[in-house]
Amino acid sequence: MMELSGTSAIVTGGASGLGEATARRLTDRGAHCVILDMQEDKGQAIAAELKGVFVKADVADEEQVQVAVDAALDMGPLWSLVNSAGIGGADRTINREGAPAKLSNYERIVRVNLIGTFNCTRLAASAMNRNEPDGDGCRGAIVNTASVAAFDGQIGQAAYSASKGGVVGMTLPVARDLSAAGIRVNCIAPGLIDTPIYEGVADPVAFKANLGKNVLFPRRLGVADEIATMAIELLTNSYMNGETIRVDGGIRMPPR
Repeated sequence: MMELSGTSAIVTGGASGLGEATARRLTDRGAHCVILDMQEDKGQAIAAELKGVFVKADVADEEQVQVAVDAALDMGPLWSLVNSAGIGGADRTINREGAPAKLSNYERIVRVNLIGTFNCTRLAASAMNRNEPDGDGCRGAIVNTASVAAFDGQIGQAAYSASKGGVVGMTLPVARDLSAAGIRVNCIAPGLIDTPIYEGVADPVAFKANLGKNVLFPRRLGVADEIATMAIELLTNSYMNGETIRVDGGIRMPPR
């Protein structure tokens, strides 16, 4: 098993939701966390609580992410990266009046979710490559976050599904690329998870209860910690590599 205690970790999107839950789990295991996020107030508060470091960064910006990598190295050898940052947004390819979707919206989602994931992966992997390998020859591990939308994208999710499908699609080839360095790469595809993304709807309790009816079992939304525990397993289990795992209660999303 890969040891986390005394190492450093970067969690993108670590100021809330899945990233926050994962950062808490990593800290519980003795890792020193860099919270990489655009939400400065929340990120600073979480980092202070966990005795980690907050770095405000756009995941697709090379210089900003490198600052986070350097901050991690200041706390210890970088052995873990969890790519949790992501954005959504629904936009039909053409709307009801026949007008085309805005290309800028598509580009924005792909830039954050897909390009941002690769940018963080390549920069963290370069730092991990300098680690002394463990008994298995491992120098670190990376967990990407996709979505069941990568497989079951709904109406209006062309950009989101494409971006998350790209994250799934790159997981195995990047794992193959990094095998020579002893760095494992896996991916989680969460289903419907209860995160702050639903706070803006009119009646969030009723809305989430209705969504939960689509889940095979248990018939509820997942909670962030159920994704975080899987992330820890993928980081520490030395024989997990190149895999995408759905954590979704068995849901298969309908068209809408």
